[in-house]
Amino acid sequence: MVEIPATVFPRPLDAYPPPADTLLATFSERNALEPFNLVATTIFFLAIIHTFAAARFTTLAHTVQRTHDAHCRARGVDPKPSVAAGLLRFFGEVEVVFGLWAAVLFWAIAGTKGWTTAQQYFNGVTFTEPLFVVVIMALASTRPIINVAEDSLRFVARLGGGTPAAWWIAILTIGPLLGSFITEPAAMTISALLLAHQFFALRPSARLKYATLGLLFVNVSIGGTLTHFAAPPVLMVARPWDWDTPFMLGHFGWRALIAIIVSTAGYYAVFRKELRAIAEHANARDIERPDEEDAGAPQLLPAPAWITITHMLFMAWTVFTSHYPALFLGGFMFFLGFVTATSAYQSRIDLKAPLLVGFFLAGLVIHGGLQAWWISPVLASFSEARLFLGATLLTAFNDNALITYLGTLVPNLDQPLRIAIVEGAVTGGGLTVIANAPNPAGQALLSRFFDGAVLPLRLLLGALPPTVVAAVAFRVL
Repeated sequence: MVEIPATVFPRPLDAYPPPADTLLATFSERNALEPFNLVATTIFFLAIIHTFAAARFTTLAHTVQRTHDAHCRARGVDPKPSVAAGLLRFFGEVEVVFGLWAAVLFWAIAGTKGWTTAQQYFNGVTFTEPLFVVVIMALASTRPIINVAEDSLRFVARLGGGTPAAWWIAILTIGPLLGSFITEPAAMTISALLLAHQFFALRPSARLKYATLGLLFVNVSIGGTLTHFAAPPVLMVARPWDWDTPFMLGHFGWRALIAIIVSTAGYYAVFRKELRAIAEHANARDIERPDEEDAGAPQLLPAPAWITITHMLFMAWTVFTSHYPALFLGGFMFFLGFVTATSAYQSRIDLKAPLLVGFFLAGLVIHGGLQAWWISPVLASFSEARLFLGATLLTAFNDNALITYLGTLVPNLDQPLRIAIVEGAVTGGGLTVIANAPNPAGQALLSRFFDGAVLPLRLLLGALPPTVVAAVAFRVL
């Protein structure tokens, strides 16, 4: 055990004694050395509970607003937005949950460790991934990029007749695989936008909507494993463990491809009757290309090829410099100037969803930095099979990139155990909104089709079958 100054926070893993015979004894020893561990983890789990209760806050906000409106009308006053309803609606935004509890964490650190320690911890957190997600989401949701992706998937969908079912299959199979090349956040953004245009706008049943969202989350999580540079949980381990793209293809990629095909085909078999019914009441205009601009908005000119290529180059620059915020943020500033100069061919860039997702991930990173004390010994104590299952379950309550990152902190980890950690992390990446970095982006873009709030339990049930398929593909094949 390494001796550290009392001012060092959080306590590094090598400053704890070796793990005891049982996990409970290990946790007790570590809490005795650093009592704040329990405080930080309690706040973290309260934030997780809050994410599962977010839909209830939204429902309560609607009830409070209706009651407020009724009271206003009874007094002969025009209804106005209720402050209480607005606050409840704010608490119901999943993307702000971890940020809200990060504020609680800050004051808890300041109250127990001092103001300077709290400042130093928050200032020392690395926000590269949240910033990257904000930029790549904004780039991927631009009109030229969406049109290219839509045209490519339209070619595949037309092989199946261009029906809603054909679009559904094309987006849920090819879209997630793009995550291995243009990054998972970009693949999620494009897939979610196209699903919104080509499928969710046709009003499928709630059961099919949740099945589709769960399948999308799982497929995106495992679809980024064909390469070593695009998926956040893979990026965390590729350099420390010396994994390259041939290694990823040989150990993960082909299994992920099989799992995506089998899961999508299975869900299609279950919902084929409803998918056919949707096709019968959908007109050709709905299926081919819905309106991209609001009614009454000026019509945009078709984007020339050179503008589309420039957008792709900005995305390539962002991916290439993904570890260097100063470079990709600087590139984004130039991109915004380029969009302004070519506004005749550009739709409005909506930064609300990217910023909310970035805020969500930033809060998650802040909390995650104080959870290594218990996650690391849990991972180190498992056998290969139990490690896979443990990583899968832990991913449901943590960003999977955090799980794989903590795996790199376990010394002398054998290659089969390393593989089990990553397999488990990507397998469980669709079970909850917080399980994979791109999931909040998908939810933010599609939540309007779920009455403004995605119910965590129904999402879990929708993601469970493809999660089982992925587990079988990774551990049996």
